[in-house]
Amino acid sequence: MRPPGHRDRATSPVVGKALEAGLVVLFVGLLTSTLFGNVVPAYRAAAGQELAERTVAGAADRIEGSVPPDARDATVRRRVDLPDTIAGAAYRVRVDGRWLVLDHPDPRIEASTRFAFPDRVASVRGTWESGGEPTVTVRSADDGPVVVLRS
Repeated sequence: MRPPGHRDRATSPVVGKALEAGLVVLFVGLLTSTLFGNVVPAYRAAAGQELAERTVAGAADRIEGSVPPDARDATVRRRVDLPDTIAGAAYRVRVDGRWLVLDHPDPRIEASTRFAFPDRVASVRGTWESGGEPTVTVRSADDGPVVVLRS
């Protein structure tokens, strides 16, 4: 003869372990959704913003350094190193008047800087696409050096 409740005792450890496993899965799911829903994208945008600012500052410095001091009939061509992506996405660097502007698909990532060219620079124009081979070319012209960005 079996003691009363004998069958109930066999299911008790199984139910307990199932509840523990369910709580662990729930905890991991909540932790994952919190990290990937809030923390990780915010960190990625902040890191992307920092990289965008450094990219624009370094590119502007390289462009400004390409203008010869007082040469009259000179042509300078330099390759500029840019990251292939910022925050996992392609981007564009363009000239807007006397500003160098980085355009990124994530609106939280933006950067720009004003060129510190001498007044004798006649014009600055062009665009770089990420992933290309960005170069800066400076050519002498009648009214002063012309700076052109090309991918």
